[in-house]
Amino acid sequence: MPHNRGMTQPDPTPAEASQPLAGISILDLTRLLPGPMATMHLADMGATVIKIEDKGAGDYARTMSHVKHQVSQLFIAVNRGKQFVRLDLKDGGDRERFLAMVDAADAVIESFRPGVLDRLGLGWETLKRRKPTLVMCAITGYGQHGPLAQAAGHDINYLGYAGVLAQTADENGRPVLPNLQIADLLGGAQTAVQGILAALLAVKMGGPGRFVDVAMTDAVFAHHLMPLLALNCGGRTAAPARDFLTGGVPCYGIYRCSDGRYMAVGALELKFWQTCCDVLQRPDLKDRHWSIGQDIGSDDAMAVKAELERIFATRTQADWAALFEPADCCVTPVLDPTEAAAHPQIVERGMVRPASHPTEGEYLSTGPAVRFSS
Repeated sequence: MPHNRGMTQPDPTPAEASQPLAGISILDLTRLLPGPMATMHLADMGATVIKIEDKGAGDYARTMSHVKHQVSQLFIAVNRGKQFVRLDLKDGGDRERFLAMVDAADAVIESFRPGVLDRLGLGWETLKRRKPTLVMCAITGYGQHGPLAQAAGHDINYLGYAGVLAQTADENGRPVLPNLQIADLLGGAQTAVQGILAALLAVKMGGPGRFVDVAMTDAVFAHHLMPLLALNCGGRTAAPARDFLTGGVPCYGIYRCSDGRYMAVGALELKFWQTCCDVLQRPDLKDRHWSIGQDIGSDDAMAVKAELERIFATRTQADWAALFEPADCCVTPVLDPTEAAAHPQIVERGMVRPASHPTEGEYLSTGPAVRFSS
């Protein structure tokens, strides 16, 4: 039977005990980051998630990245609230045990390359014949078909193919790697949650089970809107750091302060820009706001941007944060992760909470991404 090995959490509140996915059972065959993050979101919403690992090393994430004692912080961070089972799916007896678990499950999620489960006799065609209402989700880099379907990849590769890295670049055109894994977490985890929930709802409404094909490259490409807008308007994408939301307009950008810290200016709407100019004591800049389709990346826009760079460099981040705090104009300090974790907004929302692990000891865990009334 499934058993809990690993994370222990504080006792659930009454609201957590009556989460909307209570009673839903999910078998998780995934590894590393996208799939485990997706099933953790589902567990946070009340689903019973049984994580199935092989009898050898198990999930590669157990020993990847920051390992303090025996288990990595990555594995701990994305596998809370789950039950754990070890099965060798190449073994006939363990395959039968898995199939018996499928009989009691609502969904199966996997992240093998296309065809792996078919070769094990556990593919979609086999499982849906056994349980017609089953939902099965496969998370892959490039999808179940296409010239790259069998290719290996990671977040950096999917971002490269989707055109994201070329646009996530500095002014010299050198791509910059964000420390938020966009393809894994948006393309893989969130898209899988979306697809699984939609398919479960269809079953709830009397429909058949469905196979959910999640390609991380597809999902990232589908959300990469700004370059598409530029293509539609001008026939080409913007130069690095010169698109609408990457530095091509002065009212939306990141400005360095005198102490080397930064302020984030998001004064897109004219009313916010005008308030921003008041705080900067530069009313003469109020009318030099961006104009759709005309001033993005223009010489005038860059001149205003250079003036803002000069102004912000005259004070520290703390000084600017204090000046802008009472002003309603979307100008805020750029915090480092330690500061973010201690910020009153994050603290009051319960987004950082204590937890414990049998071998790792006490650690900090994030709160759930979605909250529900009880």
